[in-house]
Amino acid sequence: MKTVVVGVGGMTNGGKSTLSTSLHQQISNSCLIAQDSYFKDDSVVPVDSKGFKQYDMLGALHMDKMMSDINSWQRDPESFLRQRGPEHATPSVGEEEVYVLIVEGFLIFNHSSRVYTPPDPPGYFDGHVWPMYLKNRQEMESMVSGIVYLDGLKPKEELLAAVCEDVCQEIERLREND
Repeated sequence: MKTVVVGVGGMTNGGKSTLSTSLHQQISNSCLIAQDSYFKDDSVVPVDSKGFKQYDMLGALHMDKMMSDINSWQRDPESFLRQRGPEHATPSVGEEEVYVLIVEGFLIFNHSSRVYTPPDPPGYFDGHVWPMYLKNRQEMESMVSGIVYLDGLKPKEELLAAVCEDVCQEIERLREND
């Protein structure tokens, strides 16, 4: 059994979930793990000196649970998909099985659908989200290589096609190296 892990990272509201969900729908034997599913309860998320909840930090997430789920998928993708149910997998069509895990989130590379209730307070994006994104991106770039950056101004369909093509090429490469 061969596996591919695709990480889709970037800033909050940057289109990660949209791209990841579409990619998952198009790639056979794929599974999607979204970091937004691992937020801690709002009551334990710290507040900074400006009164902003610190959602854009690893401490706001149950990263231990997320990593446990990722490790479980890596050990046995078939069992993992069976346990999560058919809605989490896109079945393959008669080819050698290559399993694809799509991990999506704003801090996924710093450790290896966000609900906005209540809505972000005025100044939150400029005063907190963007500076934290820049800080986290710099940290990520110092630890991870081979990152492909997408131009968020391009149409969603174009971005999806490009990423899907890259992943499909990797799947084919794995099948040919048998």
